[in-house]
Amino acid sequence: MIEALGLTKRYGQKTAVDDLTFTVKPGVVTGFLGPNGAGKSTTMRMILGLDAPTAGTVRVNGKAYREHTAPLHEVGALLEARSVHTGRSAFNHLLALAQTAGISRGRVDEVVDLVGLREVAKKRAGGFSLGMGQRLGIASALLGDPQTVILDEPVNGLDPDGIRWIRNLLKSLAAEGRTVFVSSHLMSEMAQTAEHLIVVGRGKLIANTSVQEFIASSSGNRVRVRTTDPHALATVLAGPNVTVESTGGDALEVSGLSTDQIGLAAGGAGITLLELSAQQTSLEEAFMDLTKDAVEYHGATTTEGGSALETAGANR
Repeated sequence: MIEALGLTKRYGQKTAVDDLTFTVKPGVVTGFLGPNGAGKSTTMRMILGLDAPTAGTVRVNGKAYREHTAPLHEVGALLEARSVHTGRSAFNHLLALAQTAGISRGRVDEVVDLVGLREVAKKRAGGFSLGMGQRLGIASALLGDPQTVILDEPVNGLDPDGIRWIRNLLKSLAAEGRTVFVSSHLMSEMAQTAEHLIVVGRGKLIANTSVQEFIASSSGNRVRVRTTDPHALATVLAGPNVTVESTGGDALEVSGLSTDQIGLAAGGAGITLLELSAQQTSLEEAFMDLTKDAVEYHGATTTEGGSALETAGANR
């Protein structure tokens, strides 16, 4: 379990993390989301004792990271996959880590096989592709068989098969009762992997909720309806706090009523329905909507009469 209470980090006049309080519970995959510059990496570094908080506390499995006598057995982390000795083989890199923590050589063999690096285990890590480097970083995180796993962008550089592998791995770790805390910019992957979300923006907590509740809060209770008589149905459904809009042809979009309410109203009026389906935004759409005011870095957009590159050039 990870418990942050009033966690704050300032660098001079800049506040990178601002009074964050949250708990990451075992048994579920928790996604850690936020725009670039939101404070995610700083938060993870404070959890692992790499940065000292300006204020507040953070504990992992009941203790500050530095208080654990065998930290690799408590917390496994991947923050930077490229932080390896490039001249060592993947196996020797893991073996060196194991020997410093009293971990057996047999466990090294286990994690090499677990992450699919057996065929390249004797090759120098400096020659690894980005995806292979990610697998090695994940192997390092799992080396001590930890109760808590913290991974920053673990699918970065992985091919579709590798992404599916890490998705299944994270779910299996959570199913074993471990705490799994994962940051990612791939919203589609988080939607399939995470059950709970902690969302930050400009260092502040924006949301701490389940994935389903996060998406539902942004969906606005919209229902798509197709009917043989859209005008008559719109008249029947009209009422306070109900919005009915034509989306072309025989289709309507209704806000403020559930599918059950619409179906009952149409049936009572003898109106035939061809389609009745609740509309749900994607996790990416919900995330973009919720964090639109917390984005610190904006790219140039095209403007009338010129491309984005031309506009940027004119503004230099």
